[in-house]
Amino acid sequence: MSNFAILKKLNTLRKKLIYSIIAIIIIVSGVIANNYYQKIFGKTITKDSVIFVNSSDTLTDIKNKLAPFSEHANAFLLIASKKNFTKPKSGRYFLKKGMSNNELVNMLRSGNQTPLKISFNNQDTLEKFAGRIAEQLEIDSVSIINSFTNKEFLSKNKLTKKSVLQICIPNSYEFYWTTSADKFRNKLLLEYNRFWNSSRIKKAKALNMTKSEVITLASIVQKETAKKEERPIVAGLYLNRLKKGWPLQADPTIIYCVKEIKGQDYVVKRVLTADLALNSPYNTYKNKGLPPTLIAMPDISSIDGVLNSQKHNYMYMCANVDKIGYHSFAKTLAQHNNNAAKYHRWINSQGVNR
Repeated sequence: MSNFAILKKLNTLRKKLIYSIIAIIIIVSGVIANNYYQKIFGKTITKDSVIFVNSSDTLTDIKNKLAPFSEHANAFLLIASKKNFTKPKSGRYFLKKGMSNNELVNMLRSGNQTPLKISFNNQDTLEKFAGRIAEQLEIDSVSIINSFTNKEFLSKNKLTKKSVLQICIPNSYEFYWTTSADKFRNKLLLEYNRFWNSSRIKKAKALNMTKSEVITLASIVQKETAKKEERPIVAGLYLNRLKKGWPLQADPTIIYCVKEIKGQDYVVKRVLTADLALNSPYNTYKNKGLPPTLIAMPDISSIDGVLNSQKHNYMYMCANVDKIGYHSFAKTLAQHNNNAAKYHRWINSQGVNR
């Protein structure tokens, strides 16, 4: 083979090698580019999820929180760096399946969090209520208590530390996880005012009662019976007593007095005769009329039970031992004494002394 032929063949091989190298570079570059693209714009979130970002969280903290739901969690830090994203905004964020790291960074940088529904019902005290809310939102219970007992707020709305719980109507509400204590309080006040629509206000006036008085009576009804269908009957009985100027003689108010002395965690399964002599404005055996404020947080069925109370002639009631959870109602003292004797025999047989 001549030298020319050899050179020509070598040149051909050289070209093929160069083309092959170029092809490999293109392929590798394409793979790298595609991988990089996927880390930035490709689907990374594997399922619908929620993460909570605290105000103290770093980007590394967020990366760790994303890890269980992301195929490219490590790339999150790279994308954040490329987009000069250094400080996330706290909040509750909904991660939609198929989201990319680019979308995640944009969402966290803008603070586009998703609201959540919180609920509460029948907390006895502001402290218990604050604890319940602190379990669902970022705010702590102390901040909630301080907000609700703010002197200016109480004075402006004609409330007291004892009565402020009445603006909390048990229900489900939508809030951002990062809602401040004051914004939370103000929204509940707004919803409270909406709850008292013209229809409910008209019914309260027909009973010659204020909103506070309705809720105070409703709180007693709430504690008296857990059966919603019985609440209008119980409310009607107490209203009968109020109209006749009788003391309410409501055992829940006595339990309230005992707990104020012994502590909120003190268990009272039976009201004792000695308890009836406790010196307190909440003792409805010693004092006529309604107690100064509500004794617990009533739910809507108890409030509406008062506003739509059943008309009847019952003046007395006693726990029904034949139908646990319900009451035996009576129009006369003689009827009530028979019911009460039956109840006392039953509770003694149960060995309940307190």
